[in-house]
Amino acid sequence: MTPMRAWVVREPGPLAESPLDLVELPVPEPGPGEVLLRVLTCGVCRTDLHVATGDLPVRRPRVVPGHEIVGEVVGSGPGCVRFLTGDRVGVPWLRGTCGSCASCRTGRENLCARSRYTGWDADGGYAEFTTVPEAFAYALPDALDDLSAAPLLCAGIIGYRALKRAALPPGGRLGIYGFGGSAHLTAQLALAQGAEVHVLTRGEGARRLALDLGATSAGGADEQPPVPLDAAILFAPAGEIVPAALAALAPGATLAVAGIHLSDIPRLDYQRHLFHEKTVTSVVSNTRADGEEFLALAERLGLRPTTHEYRLDEATDALAYLDAGDVRGAGVLRVAHRSAS
Repeated sequence: MTPMRAWVVREPGPLAESPLDLVELPVPEPGPGEVLLRVLTCGVCRTDLHVATGDLPVRRPRVVPGHEIVGEVVGSGPGCVRFLTGDRVGVPWLRGTCGSCASCRTGRENLCARSRYTGWDADGGYAEFTTVPEAFAYALPDALDDLSAAPLLCAGIIGYRALKRAALPPGGRLGIYGFGGSAHLTAQLALAQGAEVHVLTRGEGARRLALDLGATSAGGADEQPPVPLDAAILFAPAGEIVPAALAALAPGATLAVAGIHLSDIPRLDYQRHLFHEKTVTSVVSNTRADGEEFLALAERLGLRPTTHEYRLDEATDALAYLDAGDVRGAGVLRVAHRSAS
């Protein structure tokens, strides 16, 4: 094959210093149990921004970011039995686990100490081709088009796990802090299940999107919601929001922190922030079961993200859109169109 185009993290740093390079690389060879994909679309996730800017130290020099990948199988390595050439599959953040530790044996593979991740430990989808272990890929419902499917593969799945971790009671009041790609999908999921949603975020456009999707209220990130919250999810990577979010919780409620990176949390006041059996929990990746459950639910509920399409060579523009903060949906790289059947 001719070389492929791909973005690599040259030197993590501020976006203004152009930490990514668009280069030509050899098309990767699939190893045992891996399939080779022609990338169709790849969502632009905040984790990609953290990898590019150095908030998450790269684990592979000159790694190709991107882990919300929709691809078409064009080859396979030894031992592959699950997918055929031409199948459309989804590639998520979680790329591999040991399969034998206590976490893996008890259905908590997201906590595996030897877990590996797409676009961090291994090259991801800001490229024309990529590989994935077929055991960690998802078959995608036909009803989901390539652009809509991409954000579901991390933003959607992580939001689904965060919603479960937040322990929202049926018909309860959910607070969402930050309103980017993951949050706007989680809001739709909660609303479809009968929740009352209150959004607190800094961007005016994001607040308008929240109201358009059916949120009861949408205010600034530093404001208090109009009612006590039965659960809350913090998507913004801003630790300074944690005290306000805890103060907004009703007794017995939970705050789930959904980001992989968070700035420092200020000192908490026990009586105001934690008393009355309030809970703070984090969210670590997801299990494959989370992904299967969420994709089935998304298909049944007709869940669709608001997307902003970019070409592969516009990846830095897509990251700048995300970094600007007033996100009105999910950025998605359009890399290719599916081959004619």
